[in-house]
Amino acid sequence: MSRILLVANPKSGVKSNKNILDSTISEFKKSNIEFTLVHTEYAGHAINLVENCNFNEYTSVCAVGGDGTLNEVLNGMLTRGDHRKVPIGLVPGGTGNSFMKTLDLLEPVDAILRLIKNKPRAIDVMKVNSFEGVYYALNLVGWGMATDISIVAEKLRFIGGQRYNIASVIEIIINRKRPAKITIDGVERANDFCFIIACNTKYIGKGMKMAPKAVIDDGLMDLVVVKNNSRSTLLSVFPKLFNGDHVSHPACEYIKCKSFSIKPEQKEPLNIDGEIIGFAPVDVELVENGIELLV
Repeated sequence: MSRILLVANPKSGVKSNKNILDSTISEFKKSNIEFTLVHTEYAGHAINLVENCNFNEYTSVCAVGGDGTLNEVLNGMLTRGDHRKVPIGLVPGGTGNSFMKTLDLLEPVDAILRLIKNKPRAIDVMKVNSFEGVYYALNLVGWGMATDISIVAEKLRFIGGQRYNIASVIEIIINRKRPAKITIDGVERANDFCFIIACNTKYIGKGMKMAPKAVIDDGLMDLVVVKNNSRSTLLSVFPKLFNGDHVSHPACEYIKCKSFSIKPEQKEPLNIDGEIIGFAPVDVELVENGIELLV
């Protein structure tokens, strides 16, 4: 019989988060699934819960929240001292839900039913060796403007989902130069960059189709590289991010790869699955079939 560690983030972005959790519990009870419910109380709590959980007692871990909660569960799983893993499930209750949007599983009930079927799927993971430590990502690893936008958007949380768009325009107007050396699958180059984003999912943020060719289990990352350009050029690229048309824009370079590194002239923060954690210089490698998800 299945027994699930149910990790719920009460501070996730959706106002109806409690209703989503109630629906999850109701469906579990209907299917006679045993579970233990734990609410996260602080940033990083889900990492600690999963890292120290006794997997003799559970067959899977289910997160109720957004991409950030999923990322914490993932990192708790892959940093365990005993290296044991169980499948991870997610019921979307965040603001962006980029991972579940890629899988067309934004409806909580659909996600719950997938969980109940208990059919794990092996998914690729990005391993991030950063200036200050090792992290894991399922959605994205971003540097440059991609990080600055998230920092500004967090300060604009009171605006709601449009905060990412507003933050993007602000950062395009500022248009910082970022000289760096990057190495992609062993080939090095140097330039002034606007941003670099590695994606394992098609979507990031609030509906941006950053990597339209991404497949979560193809053994490759989808790297979007944008060199420093004029404000007018960047503003022309921005609306194309929502339907994926930016990949054909001359300002963008779209590369499938297994590894890459970024060495900027100074230490700079990273965006890992929407969270500002870690710093460049950074080396990123793809771990094929790194985790199993119930999706």
